[in-house]
Amino acid sequence: MGSTKIRVKDVGKGKEEPKKEEKKKPEIRRDIPQLIIRVAGTDLDGGKSVMRALRKIKGIGVATSNAICLAAKIGSSTKLGSLSETEITNLENVIKNPTNFNVPAFLVNRRKDPATGSDMHLTSSDLDIARRFDVQRYINLRTYRGWRHMLGQPVRGQRTRSTFRATGMTVGVMKKAALQKAQAAAGPTTKPAETPAPSPKK
Repeated sequence: MGSTKIRVKDVGKGKEEPKKEEKKKPEIRRDIPQLIIRVAGTDLDGGKSVMRALRKIKGIGVATSNAICLAAKIGSSTKLGSLSETEITNLENVIKNPTNFNVPAFLVNRRKDPATGSDMHLTSSDLDIARRFDVQRYINLRTYRGWRHMLGQPVRGQRTRSTFRATGMTVGVMKKAALQKAQAAAGPTTKPAETPAPSPKK
């Protein structure tokens, strides 16, 4: 008997697949000037709400931004561009000294400052300068954290086998083939000749 060939017909041949509707991206209008408002040394978008705009300032997060709005008695959904000069000045005062406006101490980012002993909230460049001085203080005191900062190694107990390889001080992983190649390049190791043990005296 001859072998019979089974022909598989193309399923759905000739049918056109429905085209997916492409989502249109919102057009950015360049003719409308963007409203920029400077608050606490940072340029903020005036078209955003106060709570969202304040988060662009370095050192202010979600919880802190909400607390600042409540302390300044400004609605969190109010547009930043609609605030008056006095309201913006009041907002800056709350950002600089939040504890004076009944903001809880656990929301500030520098509690019990070593120099003054008070709770402060630092933003933008002040935060960078304070962090730099703290690291330098650890280095000068020769603490463990200071040594780790000096060596460029992780400070908080992370492993260094697979990460932090940029500093060149990691343990690393050597594969078996690479280890055999390195041993072959080094040459055969010869053991020193063993001296016979002295025979006991009769």
